[in-house]
Amino acid sequence: MSSDLSEVTVYSDGSARGNPDGPGGYGAVIQFVDRKGILHEKEISGGFVRTTNNRMELLAAISALEELNRPCSVKIYSDSSYLVNAFNQHWIDGWKKKNYRRGTEKEVKNIDLWERLLAAMKPHQVEYIWVKGHAGHPGNERADRLATAAADGTDLMTDPGVL
Repeated sequence: MSSDLSEVTVYSDGSARGNPDGPGGYGAVIQFVDRKGILHEKEISGGFVRTTNNRMELLAAISALEELNRPCSVKIYSDSSYLVNAFNQHWIDGWKKKNYRRGTEKEVKNIDLWERLLAAMKPHQVEYIWVKGHAGHPGNERADRLATAAADGTDLMTDPGVL
């Protein structure tokens, strides 16, 4: 990662109750250290009436990247193999080459969010790091609490990707 970019750490998580198609939420903790060495943090979250866990995992990363107002070097920690492997195992490259198809017939799920995530990543250098969920990792546990609180909240939105 380039040293002239601000370094940002993101802990992201998604939650869905009754997955698939129950209420769900996403949460992310965004951290960076300014030039004076002061740690800055921002928590973001949101909940949906009906969604899936994978959609919330993607939306957590998307929402965090969309919060950034200039190009950054970003490390995203997630317990979602779906999210992390899409980039680290280069699944996304194959999906794009095949017009978001797996094999000859099956369409990749959540195309709307994959495209939004790619757009959100564009100005940044992004690295995805998998962490084991519910294993005591402080950043991941914090993102999980945000996601589950959002899923259990009362001000839930409609996920346009889940009909």
